[in-house]
Amino acid sequence: MAKTESTGSTWRYRWAHRQNVRRVSTFRGAEAAWRRRDDELRRLRALAADFHGSAAAGAGLPLELADGEVVLWALPAAQLVEVRHTTVLPAPDLTVAPPAGPLRQRRPDGVRVADAGMAVITSRRLVLLGGRGRRDWAYGRMTGLAHDPAAPVTLIQVLDRRRTSGLLLPADAAADFRFKLTLAFADAIEQRPAVLAQLDELIAEHDQLKPFRPAAATPAQARLLSFVPGGRRTVAVAAGIALLVPAALIDSNPSDPAGGAEVAVAATPAPSPSTVPALVRPALPPPTQSAKPKPSKSTKPTSPRPSSTASRDPRCGAPENPLGYDFCGGTRIRRPAAEVCDWFECVPQFWAGRGYLVQCRDGSVSLTGGRSDACAEHRGVRRTITK
Repeated sequence: MAKTESTGSTWRYRWAHRQNVRRVSTFRGAEAAWRRRDDELRRLRALAADFHGSAAAGAGLPLELADGEVVLWALPAAQLVEVRHTTVLPAPDLTVAPPAGPLRQRRPDGVRVADAGMAVITSRRLVLLGGRGRRDWAYGRMTGLAHDPAAPVTLIQVLDRRRTSGLLLPADAAADFRFKLTLAFADAIEQRPAVLAQLDELIAEHDQLKPFRPAAATPAQARLLSFVPGGRRTVAVAAGIALLVPAALIDSNPSDPAGGAEVAVAATPAPSPSTVPALVRPALPPPTQSAKPKPSKSTKPTSPRPSSTASRDPRCGAPENPLGYDFCGGTRIRRPAAEVCDWFECVPQFWAGRGYLVQCRDGSVSLTGGRSDACAEHRGVRRTITK
């Protein structure tokens, strides 16, 4: 039996059900992505607090340790790489943020493999025990350090070596290697507390981004646009066509029918004045009248009409919404309202985005503004949504 309350018929209840299913699915995806990053940050925090090596960890390695030097970590599969051209690397820093995306197992251009062996991180240096010999990078002599953002390659410059070299690691071990190398370097310059403070700050910022469960949609919120294929986009296109057609007709300026008679008279031989019909004779202005009448004193200059564009579209092309979101420029929206996807076409996994609100080139809306991969699967960023 169909429901007939004041909220309407059954289509409203079906609309509310679909909206709630979609909202819950989007929320669960965003929550899962948030939880994965939270677990990774807390794992790194625990590792940074307990990362201590020992001299016994180096037992069996063909490596002589100096007094007070301990082995922190060893990776059996690593490749020594060298850069063919001259380059200048940035100074080593203590950045420990997890990578934004997975690394691809590839070798960058201009880098060649020179050896392979075991990488060992000690409290004083990074060592490669390769088949052709040993390569050391002492922390105290490092002048440059760079991690490739797309490939598992770490390049190092030191004072006593002209050519830039480094390590190519397995893609699944590169993130841990980089983090532990940063911890070892921080210990060498007595900056381990700075790394812990940075991780605490990252965890606190991530807690602020925890997604909230969206409010449930009710049948009373259903709109008649739900019946139109394509929804608001179809209505907007139809409205645009309805505005453009009259404007095109006005701009075309069709000829006045009376003008055709004047052209016909000018094209025929000039007959005698007595034979020209009265309807075709050109009217001559009276000699006493002036061609340009003088304006009266009471006449006021007519002010130009204001442009109708601003009054016609106060949102600068944004769909009508009660949230106050538009394309006119203003404050960027980093924490959109829970019902934003009711008024805009959100991309899949919308709530997993980390940035501000933008519209992609395919018309969908994403929460990845400010990132290098914003709207990557939707033809790029078109414009920013503001409030």
